[in-house]
Amino acid sequence: MANKSVFASTVGRLLPKADALNAHAAPAYAYSDAHALAQLAMTGTFGALYYSDPADELTRTVALAEAVEPMYLAQTAIHARAKGHMKDMPAVLLAVLARRDPVLFRAAFGRVVDNGRMLRTFVQVVRSGQTGRKSLGSAPKAMIQDWLNGASDRALLMASIGNDPSLADVIRMVHPRPATRDREALYAWLIGRPCDVSLLPQALQDWLAFRKTGKGEVPDVPFQMLTQLELSPAQWAQIARGGSWQMVRQGLNTFLRHGAFGEAGTVEDVAALLRDEEAIRKARVFPYQLMVAAQNVDAAMPRAIVEALHDAMEIAARNVPKIAGQVVVAPDVSGSMTWAVTGQRVGATSKVRHV
Repeated sequence: MANKSVFASTVGRLLPKADALNAHAAPAYAYSDAHALAQLAMTGTFGALYYSDPADELTRTVALAEAVEPMYLAQTAIHARAKGHMKDMPAVLLAVLARRDPVLFRAAFGRVVDNGRMLRTFVQVVRSGQTGRKSLGSAPKAMIQDWLNGASDRALLMASIGNDPSLADVIRMVHPRPATRDREALYAWLIGRPCDVSLLPQALQDWLAFRKTGKGEVPDVPFQMLTQLELSPAQWAQIARGGSWQMVRQGLNTFLRHGAFGEAGTVEDVAALLRDEEAIRKARVFPYQLMVAAQNVDAAMPRAIVEALHDAMEIAARNVPKIAGQVVVAPDVSGSMTWAVTGQRVGATSKVRHV
């Protein structure tokens, strides 16, 4: 008879043999290139994880993006941005697509690059050389020019916040041709050149005057342009009541620190905004982001605002992509799951764990 210790009958269904190793070097099952890319596109953050590092993740992402059909690559980049609300990953996929299929790249660009931050991220990715080339090329340059010329004044002001690259760097790279004298003046101001101030957007003119005198109404400009100014509690309250949902959520502790919630009606207005269903949908926020906000607000935060964050958390669950069919959720509770959910990133490590 054959050796029973080797040929003993197994209980239950016979599973196929593992054909790959995971990042921990444990046996695993290999996905198809399309499957693997879809998974990375919806979960990858290029942060240092317990068993892998950002360089490995980038190398694998680019290799998979090269392996699939260009149409699938374009669809994945769009889905990752529109449904997964990802940032760096769709920019990387779009950069690979720009080299592989300029026609599909043009079709996908506007659905991936939907704000100034995504524009700057895309330029950063291409200029890094990690996706196959360092120059923008004619198609990307033309699409960036179109985005700049078609963006609203406020969108450009929002895009001007941040560096590496800054919006000024992007403008200098692609040299957009303004269609009006007003836009020509705004481009000049953004890159630090002399311009006719009277041709600048009214909100920007108001901000320049307010920065100089500190008098009058708080100008309607992005929040980050106001934080450097000396403002009264009443002015901070005005900003809180008139801000976007995302800005208000991120600035709650700042508003508290500057006395905004001591002004009549501000707490009620901010709480109403935070639980506004339409605003939450447009902000494309996930529940965990609100959980983090609720966990990290100052202990002195008014109770009404904390409760509004919890209400918003429930509403935001509707932003989570739906998966058809039966779904099994099997949490991994091993030691690696104690790491930050988006990986270790200098200056940007999340406090949220995997589980």
